[in-house]
Amino acid sequence: MKKHIRYGIYAVTAAMLLADFMPVRASETGIVNAQNQTEQGEELLTAGVGDLFSIVLSKDEYKEIAERAKGALWGYTELGICNVEENNLNIRQDPDESGKLVGKLPKNAACEIISSEEGWAFIKSGKVEGYVKEEYLSTGYEAKKKGEELATAQAVSTADALNIREEPNTDAEVVTQVAAGEALDIVEIRGDGWIKVYLDDEEVYVSGDFVEVKSDLATAITMTELLYGQGVSDVRVDLCQYAKQFLGNPYVWGGTSLTKGADCSGFVLSVFSKYGVSLPHSSRAQANQGTSISASELKPGDLVFYAKGGTINHVAIYIGGGQVIHASSPKTGIKISAYNYRTPYKMVRILHD
Repeated sequence: MKKHIRYGIYAVTAAMLLADFMPVRASETGIVNAQNQTEQGEELLTAGVGDLFSIVLSKDEYKEIAERAKGALWGYTELGICNVEENNLNIRQDPDESGKLVGKLPKNAACEIISSEEGWAFIKSGKVEGYVKEEYLSTGYEAKKKGEELATAQAVSTADALNIREEPNTDAEVVTQVAAGEALDIVEIRGDGWIKVYLDDEEVYVSGDFVEVKSDLATAITMTELLYGQGVSDVRVDLCQYAKQFLGNPYVWGGTSLTKGADCSGFVLSVFSKYGVSLPHSSRAQANQGTSISASELKPGDLVFYAKGGTINHVAIYIGGGQVIHASSPKTGIKISAYNYRTPYKMVRILHD
């Protein structure tokens, strides 16, 4: 009897919490505080059913159920968090070191653990399914606590071209636009229908009418996202592979360390220095180097620049497949994005081959 009640309450609680955290329009929710909603869910669990089931469920069991329900907030039943010290965890087609590589799980990224056998876990993360070494995954309570630290509130664009404004009103200047489906890290959800977000390392505003608010964890990178086009020189491929080693490493304003922290131009400067190319530590200054090119001419290793109000303020390295790698913001660190995640302002070729 006790076991059935325990699992029944867990299922009901998880369903209620999941309902609270389904994507919603920010303008309909006002100020959203995910942590408060989680705490309210725990209070509902203990207050709503505590008297009825106090004989069969102890306080510790209530806490355990609440913690499990929290894990469901990100859509995972058996949550795993990648706990490699640096770089990425290989995802393989078979549970063997020589198995075909099907993707990469970045440090602190999340996955669903489907099964486990002889030290290998079969997982699903984003678009990738495959096997990883189980020793490099945090699971259970540890994974859930880690998830609470890592989950980022994001505003996901539902507009084909979402206006990014300097101030929270429609009279404010549109500094750039982002494409549909792009996620922006939330700084603050205001009560007036506007949301303050990070645009890379700057704080700007979007209208809550054109975004969905989500709380999410990073997921795996597919091999397709890591591929390059034909006709690309070895040095370009090598440069992009080198840059990707530092995915997930921290953003630090003014920094140039690929491991301890760099800002956008510091990241580019340090990657290119390995290949004998000296660049200034400023995105505006870097934009004046090399040769200007069009989007149709982009090759891996070229630079893509972005502007705010007509002034260049961010730079990324094009890695092929319509993607860039860049030191984005203090929340996300070094990440991969679509090259047009915001409107490109200028493209430059530094490497000539």
